[in-house]
Parts: sequence; C-alpha cells; structure tokens
Amino acid sequence: MSLAQLVFVGFNKNVAALDRHSGTIVWEWRAAKGSSYVTLHLDRDLLIVAVDGYMYGLDAMTGEERWFNPMSGYGTGVTSIASVSGSVGNLPAAAAQTYQQQQQNDQATYHHSS
Repeated sequence: MSLAQLVFVGFNKNVAALDRHSGTIVWEWRAAKGSSYVTLHLDRDLLIVAVDGYMYGLDAMTGEERWFNPMSGYGTGVTSIASVSGSVGNLPAAAAQTYQQQQQNDQATYHHSS
C-alpha cells in the first residue's frame, strides 16, 4: 500500500488511516493528551496531529508516534498547521487532472446515450 492510497480522519483524540478505495481501517492511533478536537496535516510521510494544543508527529504509513510536543503556554482551540512540503508530490494537481478527465468522460457518455 502506498501513501496515496490512504485517507486520514481524526476525532475525539483518535486518528485513523483508511484505505481510500474500501474505507477499511489500515491503522489507528489515540492521543495520550488532549480531550477531543483533532486537526490533521500531511507533510510528506509525516502526519502532524494537533489535539487541544498538544502536537504529535506520526508516521503516515504506520501511525507510529515519532514525536510529541506539549506546546506549553500556547493554549488550546482550533489549530492551524502549514508547511512548505505539506503534500505528497503533486497530489492536488493530479487530483484536479483526474477530476477533469472524469468530467470529460461523463460528458462523452451522456452525449452517446442521448
């Protein structure tokens, strides 16, 4: 399985990686600190997770915790995360290209069936 085949979800201190085609859970992880709200950011092979002000770095393929930072003094709330390499390759452009191709295929199918 490759990283491009995973979708990440987070809620209630939990993070899971799902197979993007079947929805099957590939791995699960639970934050040791924090209470509920989870923010996720994929930075190449590192999944950065914020849970109520606590920061974690997880291996995106396995869910193994690489690092923890309590971000002392920063407080809690909705977290914003950004990085210069916050995607895998050029996935946004590839996704847009796939979407455009699918739209063209749908239009061609519609015209043939009319």
